[in-house]
Amino acid sequence: MNDFVLNKNSEEPLYVQLYSEIKRQIEQSELDDEKLPSIRKLSKKLGVNNITVINAYKMLEQEGYVYSIEGSGTYVSKITNSSELAYLDDGDMDLMLSGILPINKDSVNFASVSPTPDLFPIEEFKHALIEVLDRDGGQAFLYPEVNGYEPLRDSISKFLMDNYEIDVNRNQILITSGGQQGLDIIAKSMVNPGDTIIMENPTYSAAFEAFKSRGARIVGIAMKDDGIDIDVLKASIKSHTPKFFYMMTNYQSPTTYTYSMEKKLEILNLAKEYGFYIIEDDFLTDLYFYNDIKTPLKTLDDFDKIIFIKSFSKVFMPGVRIGFVTLPNRLLKGIIKAKHTTDISSSGYLQRAFDLYLRKGYWRSHIENIRKVYSEKYKIMMDNLSILDKYGIKYTKPNGGLSIWLKLPNNVNSSNLYYECVENNLSLVPGKVFFINNNLNDNYLRISYGAVDNNEIMKGIGILDNILSKHLIDKDNQYMPFI
Repeated sequence: MNDFVLNKNSEEPLYVQLYSEIKRQIEQSELDDEKLPSIRKLSKKLGVNNITVINAYKMLEQEGYVYSIEGSGTYVSKITNSSELAYLDDGDMDLMLSGILPINKDSVNFASVSPTPDLFPIEEFKHALIEVLDRDGGQAFLYPEVNGYEPLRDSISKFLMDNYEIDVNRNQILITSGGQQGLDIIAKSMVNPGDTIIMENPTYSAAFEAFKSRGARIVGIAMKDDGIDIDVLKASIKSHTPKFFYMMTNYQSPTTYTYSMEKKLEILNLAKEYGFYIIEDDFLTDLYFYNDIKTPLKTLDDFDKIIFIKSFSKVFMPGVRIGFVTLPNRLLKGIIKAKHTTDISSSGYLQRAFDLYLRKGYWRSHIENIRKVYSEKYKIMMDNLSILDKYGIKYTKPNGGLSIWLKLPNNVNSSNLYYECVENNLSLVPGKVFFINNNLNDNYLRISYGAVDNNEIMKGIGILDNILSKHLIDKDNQYMPFI
């Protein structure tokens, strides 16, 4: 930390001066070390008492500039440049974190995996909201328990058993403000600098950022079309002694691949043998087509080794921000404490309404409806994608989820293709933003049908076809590179 002097004659409190100076140094990237000086060391250096430093650090942590690890110290958080986010209109988290250019409102939006508002179950949820107000009055706006409204945890326990045969009691369930908060809480409470976390590669970029911000060492392992490369996973476990393995079992983001039963069982056995936990992130298991039913890995968890995170954002209403985490008994106390220090509790009113929504059976009819809508979009997407086969583009048919993962010919650069698509009113996601080492693998694309109608799907594939055709023809009928 650069030297500075506090003005003890100023009317501005010393802790505010200290907070302002450290904040300035963080924003201007003047700090040489990610770890701030200890409270005792800095108070001695500045000639102030410990409380001054404690209050300054607390203000910085409340605003997200630093985070603290008990017994280790205070560390600088990774700061996202707000200008990177300002020009994005309701893009999904992957795009926002990656600084992808704006989605033009006139564009065909193959980038977002968020549902369109016409699919939101407005009437049913409105009935639940009104009934909660009539039933509970002002009680609806009190803080619920830190781990969530107890009747909702009961409802989710039943939901897990009815839908996935997952047996988890309500005391192991933590209600969160969406799946992302679940990831952040786990990172905050359990990840220390230097811990190794194994992740699929490519992966969900917000999860990668959450773990990386805590100083974790990330080991990425390539995905195959039936799940992670098991041989490489075994070797990495033996050499790195991971704390966690983070995975998405069904319709993995961004590849849309689903794990085979063989790999599921092998991963569980590895977790038991080597003592690491599995973080299973699930947000699309329910969105299967053609009766190709999927189940989470948690269904098979007889060893209590899986932290199961589920978000309803992509199949319900994103703005409601309802999600939950199921916790192994050994981890309950630390993670629930981290939830309390993060936001005290998630909205009690919305938790009560969502509990009623589940109890009345609205969820089942809603998921059946959107499964029908999205299966039609998926069919149209797959039918139209066939016109790109002539370019040597490869893809796996997932029979579910909201995206298709395309592998382009090696000399077609997806980032350059992305910019050309933007100029032609088509938004999609270059695959490199999902890879842990994003200097590699720049011939993949993710295209999604979550935020488009049927006509836009056909229009978007047509635009992509036209752009690719410009780079096809030379005397040997070879692709001209996107450079």
